[in-house]
Amino acid sequence: MWIADNWKDYEVLATSNGEKLERWGEYTLVRPDPQVIWNTPHSNKGWKNFNGHYHRSSKGGGEWEFRNLPEEWTINYKELTFNLKPFAFKHTGIFPEQAVNWDWFSSIINKKKAENPDKPFKVLNLFAYTGGATLSAAKAGAQVTHVDAAKGMVQWAKENAYASGLEDAPIRWLVDDCVKFVEREIRRGNTYDGIIMDPPSYGRGPKGEIWKIEESIFPFIELTAQILDKDASFFLINSYTTGLQPAVLSYMINTAIVPKFGGHVESEEIGLPVRDDGLYLPCGASGRWTR
Repeated sequence: MWIADNWKDYEVLATSNGEKLERWGEYTLVRPDPQVIWNTPHSNKGWKNFNGHYHRSSKGGGEWEFRNLPEEWTINYKELTFNLKPFAFKHTGIFPEQAVNWDWFSSIINKKKAENPDKPFKVLNLFAYTGGATLSAAKAGAQVTHVDAAKGMVQWAKENAYASGLEDAPIRWLVDDCVKFVEREIRRGNTYDGIIMDPPSYGRGPKGEIWKIEESIFPFIELTAQILDKDASFFLINSYTTGLQPAVLSYMINTAIVPKFGGHVESEEIGLPVRDDGLYLPCGASGRWTR
């Protein structure tokens, strides 16, 4: 398991009975987590003294209960700053476990820029959400194309860039359907040195295009492989869908990318340390290809 253990402003404090207790800066949240199928004593005082608790509904969805939680606040990861706000379906605007991937590809970009400072390093971030990966890549020196179908998420990512001092970084912000964007890039002949994708299990594009990950992901990996540069350095895919095990991610990358580019593939669960018991909370899986 790849562990995101370099956080100072975030930690999972405890887990029990389908929920996790988290510290986000100075505020404590209780949120549902489908991986937490164990029931352990609620000995941490935060279970009762929380600032926000997302209660799941038996009919689907749910609602927040707030206690002295601001509408918006910030946390930092290394030199990056993220604006947080609780919104529909339990989310806060960031997936902290992804920091382990931010560190991984940032080290690759840093190395390439050190070897050849004058050569642009182009990164494409697909299903880019609020920009954690975008900002990490830009901070490392990459030119980033950030693509997400939700206008509000792209605006949120821009606000995170501003908060992180990256408002003038070479980032191209696009509200677009990721599949159609990649198809256009193929026609244009554009290529990238690194590609990141964080596809949802289910989603809709700006014009109602339907995305179901089990049906769509492998054809999309094959499509996206066409815009990897001949000297590309990395490819990253994340999955929160339990059916897409690490070995499945490895198989898809080995099939779609390795025959053309060679290189090395690794896939693992990613996770977060849990402070109270010293164990690790699984948070999906990632597949990585490197030259």
